[in-house]
Amino acid sequence: MVGICALSLSIHATGSELLYEPVNPSFGGDPLNTTHLWNHANAINDYEDPDSELYSYEEESALDNLASSLESRLISQLLADIGNGNTGQLETDDYFLNVVDNNGTLTVQIVDKISGESSEIMVSGLNPD
Repeated sequence: MVGICALSLSIHATGSELLYEPVNPSFGGDPLNTTHLWNHANAINDYEDPDSELYSYEEESALDNLASSLESRLISQLLADIGNGNTGQLETDDYFLNVVDNNGTLTVQIVDKISGESSEIMVSGLNPD
């Protein structure tokens, strides 16, 4: 028994100080861990935003761009003709635009065909020559 006690006293325990090294680069870790941590987080993320479809962007087609450009050009031409003393109207799928000159008072009527709402803008003091 004395031998066992003597043997246990002769065993040395060694150790060194503990070093903490963060893994996450946001907290001082190795920047090479960024991609690995990001991919791992995305792999386990099963959350879907319920409003994601409300904020998604859909690129317009070439036909929609052309229609929008033509519509803008026609409205611009209609407004330019007002400066020349001409009035007129423009009708699209979405709205109806009517420009009338009532004795020097210019009235622009805009009717939304989809909702049925209408607006009227009256401008006086314009004297087209």
